[in-house]
Amino acid sequence: MSSIWAGDYWIVSNLIQDVSRPAVLEQAVARLHGGGLVAIPTETVYGLAADVQSQTGVARVFAAKGRPADHPLILHVAADSVLAQWAQDYPDYVPKLVAAFWPGPLTLVLPRTNAVPDTVTGGQDTVAVRSPAHPVAQELLDRLSSGLVAPSANRFGGVSPTSAAAVLSELGAYLDPQRDLILDGGNCHLGLESTILDCTGACPQVLRPGAIGLGDIAVILPDLLTGQAGQPGSLGEGPVPRVSGALDSHYSPRATVRLAAATQLEGWESTQSRQIGLIADHATRTPAGWRRLLAPASLTEFARGLYGALRAADELALAEVVAVLPAADPAEPLSLAIVDRLTRAAAG
Repeated sequence: MSSIWAGDYWIVSNLIQDVSRPAVLEQAVARLHGGGLVAIPTETVYGLAADVQSQTGVARVFAAKGRPADHPLILHVAADSVLAQWAQDYPDYVPKLVAAFWPGPLTLVLPRTNAVPDTVTGGQDTVAVRSPAHPVAQELLDRLSSGLVAPSANRFGGVSPTSAAAVLSELGAYLDPQRDLILDGGNCHLGLESTILDCTGACPQVLRPGAIGLGDIAVILPDLLTGQAGQPGSLGEGPVPRVSGALDSHYSPRATVRLAAATQLEGWESTQSRQIGLIADHATRTPAGWRRLLAPASLTEFARGLYGALRAADELALAEVVAVLPAADPAEPLSLAIVDRLTRAAAG
């Protein structure tokens, strides 16, 4: 049995299973084949996985998350998966990206094959595909011999979970212990979702920033991207596919998120009528009476701890979170990803 404090009460559940226990992955594969849902650890965030070939499982992902039917899912595949099973007629640079960055936090939007169900793509002619780097996710994919849809394991628009306990807190009430599992593989290493690249045109285009930036990609594709590494989202032409995490409001806790510069905090110091939490780098002083939620000394620490800090605000019943953004530096892709996530959280 596992239990988690839900703010007003304890959730007691046998949903969480330690991945080190014998036969747990075999059990997970059996449940996926039967239309069950399995929350899996990845290097980015925990995903709510279903067998892509199970209509029941895919439909249950949408239901558990409260996700709109036209919002596409990312297809997760094994590192040695044959990409042609899922995608076709893609540009010549795609295999170079796969060789360089898979498994890893890079999602590629590609022209789909008929093997991908319409429900997965939101009815589009493209599919978003990635190969996660977490060993548990890879072993599960190898055993499944198929693909997994695995959006973040939270209610739609909410804060992505980076631990098994956070998944249980988010979705425990929406999962069936007789059909579903949460695989506890520890805390996620990166803490933010993958970079999403539109690879349907002559040049790749960043649709969602993540740990891999255009500077990294330019090393692999110098002929295409030389001189363009500082312009995420500016490449490519034509309509942009719908992808995960692209809504203006997303990644939002119940608390109101406000963005501020460190110099603005002094003016708010006397404002104690509401409970306020602070997310800012370690050099920023915490105003008197505020709760410090995150004080990272690096962008890596900032990314890894961000979602846990937003969740902590709700666990503490704070009314407001003030976040001081890091400087957006194209040479530091995590800075762009952090700014993106907090900007969308503040729009909620």
